[in-house]
Amino acid sequence: MNAARLPLLVLVLALGLGVAGCATGGTPTLASNPKIPESATSAVLRPGDSLTVVLQGIPDPSTNSVQLDDQGLISLPFIGSIKAAGVSTSELSRSIRAEYLNRKFYTAIDVSVSIAERYVYVGGEVARPGRVIWTPDLTAAKAIQAAGGFSLYAKETAVNLTRDNHAYPVDITLAQRRPSEDPRLLPGDSLQVSRSAF
Repeated sequence: MNAARLPLLVLVLALGLGVAGCATGGTPTLASNPKIPESATSAVLRPGDSLTVVLQGIPDPSTNSVQLDDQGLISLPFIGSIKAAGVSTSELSRSIRAEYLNRKFYTAIDVSVSIAERYVYVGGEVARPGRVIWTPDLTAAKAIQAAGGFSLYAKETAVNLTRDNHAYPVDITLAQRRPSEDPRLLPGDSLQVSRSAF
């Protein structure tokens, strides 16, 4: 009698383990996305920012559209390159004004600097990787949508958001279900969508 029950017991145990394995399979999702700290440098200029520099109160007023290069420099008429990264627009205005006056190009000049465009970067498994124009209401899920959405092989539950040289895992499917879990992006942030194993 015991010998007849042994195969039945083994079969019941195997089915029980199989069902338990099915219930826990798949990629675990985050219960909540991490709280990403505000950037200490979000108010300052950074490489890639597009600016409009207006020079007025001089015989030849001009409006100059410039972009910070990889070294954080911009180039303006007569004075050439000037460091712009790491300062605010008002600090840059004062710096440009001082440079024109110190080099004696003008005896008086008014300078105004405004930001034309700022970007976030989306890469990896999206339809159109590259720069996305930053707006104050841009979130991780909206940036993915602006990049054409996920590719067929994207791992939607494990997107890396990089800010100030720190990476944070973000579950975009969770962010789409619960908008309070969709982190707001800042200029210069980067999203990298990993490839799924399947």
